[in-house]
Amino acid sequence: MSPAPLGVALVGGGFMADVHSRAARAAGARIVGVTSSSPERSRAAAERIGAETAFDDVDALLADDRVDVVHVVTPNASHHALTVRVLDAGRHVVTEKPLATTVDDALDLESRAARAGVVASVPFVYRFHPMVREARARVAAGQVGRLFSVQGAYLQDWLLAADDDNWRVSTDAGGASRAFADIGSHLCDLLEFVSGDRVVRLQALTRTVYPERASTGPVATEDLAGVLAETAAGAVVSLLVSQVAPGRKNGLVLELHGASESLRFEQERPEELWIGRRTGSERHLRNTDELHPDAARLSVLPPGHPLGYQDAFTAFAADTYAAVRGMTPDGLPVFADGVRAARITDAVLASARTGEWTTL
Repeated sequence: MSPAPLGVALVGGGFMADVHSRAARAAGARIVGVTSSSPERSRAAAERIGAETAFDDVDALLADDRVDVVHVVTPNASHHALTVRVLDAGRHVVTEKPLATTVDDALDLESRAARAGVVASVPFVYRFHPMVREARARVAAGQVGRLFSVQGAYLQDWLLAADDDNWRVSTDAGGASRAFADIGSHLCDLLEFVSGDRVVRLQALTRTVYPERASTGPVATEDLAGVLAETAAGAVVSLLVSQVAPGRKNGLVLELHGASESLRFEQERPEELWIGRRTGSERHLRNTDELHPDAARLSVLPPGHPLGYQDAFTAFAADTYAAVRGMTPDGLPVFADGVRAARITDAVLASARTGEWTTL
């Protein structure tokens, strides 16, 4: 007989609650409930996402024995305190990135999760595109050869105008970093995950395009960041992160250049991987029979039936729940990866302040 569905509850009722609840349900869990910033908002969120219960507060949610896994999907600055409460209650937890707004808080959560003996994951979900896994497998198998350089970008335009605003702009709600912590963390996670190599030093420039925004007022967080870096193996890395790039909606791109071939993955074209060679470059389309095993595992629809962002999120949720059941899925991003992202973000801000190279 199949095991009973895991009971999932969400802390936070905004946009990411929609994404997480769809992924959890598609991964076979039941949505036990949700709590938001007020009982009224909790009821509205529960109705919207189809949750069984609208909890008045976090205490009520954690007291319910139906809850096996808690997804924390609140503004960044609240992640640490809320995740501590979940861990103290002995529940498995998914905490949205950034895991915390400081390195110390991220390390604290990693330690607490280890002591609690629970599964604690962070949704770096772009790892779960089959063609990302294919790129990673090609690098690991030596098909790319010695890595010379990496070029990456994550570009959006949703904060392009001065009257565009969001809680993420505020240091109080979003933390000291915005563009880099929010989307640059995904780019760096993808870089290190695919390459199997780590950034060891970097130099960064950041820019705040608008000193004030509509409802936030004075702005201290960055709209864009440029990073020059070096990996442990000596590869040269160039990254650009921006939330003020006109026409770019979710332009996450990673390109690696090795001695034998180059690889390019574009999140907005997730069904393909460009493989560059001196002669015979190709556009490698997702075809399960032609993929390495880990990529084929995530290729859950036949070729020609596009897999996208929500499918990657579902695969992340499924692997998290598999870990809860005692399995060890390869490539699951855990709190240690959240700590790593916090360290890189901290290094970017430090370098931007001093204008000097920062060592990781």
